[in-house]
Amino acid sequence: MDNPVVVERVAWSYPAFADRGDAGRALLRLIGPKRDPESVVLALPRGGIPVARPIADALGVPVHPMPVRKLPIPDSPEMGFGAVTLDGTVALNERAVAGHDVDELTVARVAEDVRHEVERRSRAYPRGFPFPDIEGRAVWLIDDGLATGYTMLAAARMTRARKPARVIMAVPVAAPGSLRLVAPHLTLSYCLIEQESVPFAVASYYRDFHDLTDEEVVALLEE
Repeated sequence: MDNPVVVERVAWSYPAFADRGDAGRALLRLIGPKRDPESVVLALPRGGIPVARPIADALGVPVHPMPVRKLPIPDSPEMGFGAVTLDGTVALNERAVAGHDVDELTVARVAEDVRHEVERRSRAYPRGFPFPDIEGRAVWLIDDGLATGYTMLAAARMTRARKPARVIMAVPVAAPGSLRLVAPHLTLSYCLIEQESVPFAVASYYRDFHDLTDEEVVALLEE
């Protein structure tokens, strides 16, 4: 099987999904996973959690929040220069670091601040802390889309370090180049739509892409 598995490649975005749950159901139809109570589903908060819900239900397992978060550029916090996980695994976008003149001390400071926030959120979410034992198990990494791909890359590196049997990624949409960035760190990748041109925005593929509240995330994790 090809890695990544991509259903459709497009030049421009279009509203393919009603919401994140709809995207998760579309991924489920593509993947058709068999029930596997020993597998682990890790969803990247917050948007990946409703996408993961249908797949986790089919596998017969709960959803765990993946403890990872974007590293914001200090003078442009809506933009990121990489990501950090609960255990301190960092994936740096070197181009963004150089382009915004982020020095090493700033990288280290922001990474540590964000890691503490990741830990705080992990403790607040059901099944968020401690991190599950994944050694020898099939692990699914799920998000609502790949933009730069660095958050998923950090998640994949942390996951691989814990010696799972397999690491499978599933995302509804991906930006140009992001699948190639993360695919070498995964056993298999599924993507419904890969965009081949820029600009790219995950939100443009959803009719409803509202920011999930902590209450909505907790409710989804407790289902």
